[in-house]
Amino acid sequence: MSVSDLDPVPAVALLARPGAARERLREALAHADVQIVLEDDPITLEAQALHDARPQFVVIALEAAIEDALERLEPALSAPGLTLVFDEAELAARRDGWEAQRWGRHLAAKLHGHQQVLPPGAEDEPALQLEPGRPSTPPVPKEAALQPHLEQARSWADDVPADGLYSPPAHLHEPIALEQALAALQPVLPETAAPVEATLEPPPVPAAAPSVFTDHTAWSLVDEASDAPADPRAAAMVAAPEPAFDTEHLSLVDLDAAAPAGSRAGALLVLAGIGGPDALRRLLAALPSGLAVPVLVHMRLDGGRYGNLVKQMARVSPLPVQLAEAGQRATAGEVHVLADDIGVHAAADGLYFQTEAQGISIDALSAEHSALVLLSGADLAHVGPALDLAAAGAWVAGQVGEGCYDPAAATAVVAAGMAAGEPQELAQVIAARWGLDDDGDAA
Repeated sequence: MSVSDLDPVPAVALLARPGAARERLREALAHADVQIVLEDDPITLEAQALHDARPQFVVIALEAAIEDALERLEPALSAPGLTLVFDEAELAARRDGWEAQRWGRHLAAKLHGHQQVLPPGAEDEPALQLEPGRPSTPPVPKEAALQPHLEQARSWADDVPADGLYSPPAHLHEPIALEQALAALQPVLPETAAPVEATLEPPPVPAAAPSVFTDHTAWSLVDEASDAPADPRAAAMVAAPEPAFDTEHLSLVDLDAAAPAGSRAGALLVLAGIGGPDALRRLLAALPSGLAVPVLVHMRLDGGRYGNLVKQMARVSPLPVQLAEAGQRATAGEVHVLADDIGVHAAADGLYFQTEAQGISIDALSAEHSALVLLSGADLAHVGPALDLAAAGAWVAGQVGEGCYDPAAATAVVAAGMAAGEPQELAQVIAARWGLDDDGDAA
């Protein structure tokens, strides 16, 4: 069996309109050591031709002009075992230098199914692997090697100076037992007369006062029919009537009205960036058809083509997908794509979208009822607010796996102890916590 049989070269189809974006993607695929089985314009490509090429991966340069073509090619693109890799055409056309090389390494890692995205020469050193078992015992020195040292010490023993401050008497010998040593240290006392035994009488014990508890001879049974006068306070307590419970003025408390503003302002916020369209597509496709919270998606796109992102995600998401507008209320069970200048504010009845120059603010979410997912390409500036939200009670998770092209932010939250997984795995956790059953009740 050859090496090529063990590690086959991936078959890739490149769908992009002629231009700079297509050239950049072709260069990235050429350095990724793959086989380009098809390169064509999706507008003129037929679905049968794409099916006959039998690619394993399809790299698509997204732009507004090919939206209708992608809908026409949907049967071929939905074939089992086919992986789609999306890239913004405008972003791919401008990508150059270090950024192009970095994106190419991430693309190669996804196509070959490994995690090596570092440049040549910067590979991680293999970690030391510990093995079970007892450590080997150190070698025991041989007696023959110690013998010269012992003889030399014996020859020098007579020359070692002795302690001249104390010389034991000649008639004393070293005691053999501890009792002998203690007896040798005791001074010798002269013989004296036998001691006179003194008689000590114990002091008289005072007579204790008689106790009614110890003198059981005086016990007697209580006569229940005794004519002794009862305590007037106890009689008053028995005679006093118990207060009646007034049930005529009961009313139900409006829990929604009593809840503080923002308590129902929970949401699932998804943050993404480079490589985010593919990760977001897998996340939304695995969500159930009903959620108890709205889904907010913030993925920074060059050129602001958020309308195209809405159309692409609406094809795979079981939840309705729409573009968020200022003044609109976030609806539970719907996906709202946020532009760069759209934020949220909490009200008594939920979240409302508003125009904000800095975009979405994580602090505006209710921590107790919200979740936050950082996918590939999420901004590192969101890590701190995300961990603060988690400390307040929110569920925060980060994407891991081969499809995470830019894992900096996601890895940071995972390293802090947050949940981790592939987009499909995170969607299963979300469905278990915020999904709705057939009756519309929370799971």
